[in-house]
Amino acid sequence: MTKLLQVDFEFDGPFGEDLSNRLVEIAKSINNEPGMIWKIWTEKAAEKLAGGIYLFEDEESAQAYLEMHSARLKKMGIAEVRGHIFDINGPLTNINQGPIGR
Repeated sequence: MTKLLQVDFEFDGPFGEDLSNRLVEIAKSINNEPGMIWKIWTEKAAEKLAGGIYLFEDEESAQAYLEMHSARLKKMGIAEVRGHIFDINGPLTNINQGPIGR
């Protein structure tokens, strides 16, 4: 069963185009993570927050990614990484055109 992973953390930047230019290789590598279906990158520069919303094939893949990603971010100086894995209510999400597959 697919799982949604929400990750966020405090981040001093860069944001926007500068962040996009700097993290192209990391973004490409995420596509190779086991079980990863898609990611939406999130940022809120005014509040110095960044993160992402991911869809994984299963909970094991989401949990493994969260552990790896948290360790990677901590090596980059991010002190606290908040991550939550959610079940998805498919019927209601489909009504609202959520990109979870039909």
